[in-house]
This record gives sequence, structure tokens and C-alpha cells, in this order.
Amino acid sequence: MYYVYILQCSDNSLYTGYTNDLKKRIQNHKLGKGSKYVRSRLPFKLIYSEKYRLKSKALNRERQIKGLKREKKVRILKLRIVK
Repeated sequence: MYYVYILQCSDNSLYTGYTNDLKKRIQNHKLGKGSKYVRSRLPFKLIYSEKYRLKSKALNRERQIKGLKREKKVRILKLRIVK
């Protein structure tokens, strides 16, 4: 499975990423071994995720979300929040 996820960073910014192992990726972010962006804005919360069977679908969705303005991302988050 492939995942697209959104993190809310300590400065309230949103980070969108893609992975094939969500738990491992989140752990790497926590250890400061994920992206530079998240590393400089620790701590963070996982606030959203979507699951896909095809890598191409997940990558397309990640690209789509990254292209949205913050207001539209927030609307997506209101529809489906990770608990």
C-alpha cells in the first residue's frame, strides 16, 4: 500500500508527503531523519492520510495536494481527519 499524508508542524504549517510505510516514515520524521522541512519544525502531528494500492495514484494525489493553497488543504482536512 501507498500513503499520502499531511503533517501539522510546530509553526502550524502543513507538510504533505508520500510513503509506502506510514509508521516508519512518521518515526523517521520524529527522529529528524525525514525531510529538512519537518526536521526544522518539530514537533508535528499527523493530521491526515489517504491509502492507495497503486504508487502512481498516490504520487498523483501528493502532487495535487501540494499544488493546493492552504485554504483548500484545510477544507480537505475538515472532511477527513486522522485520529
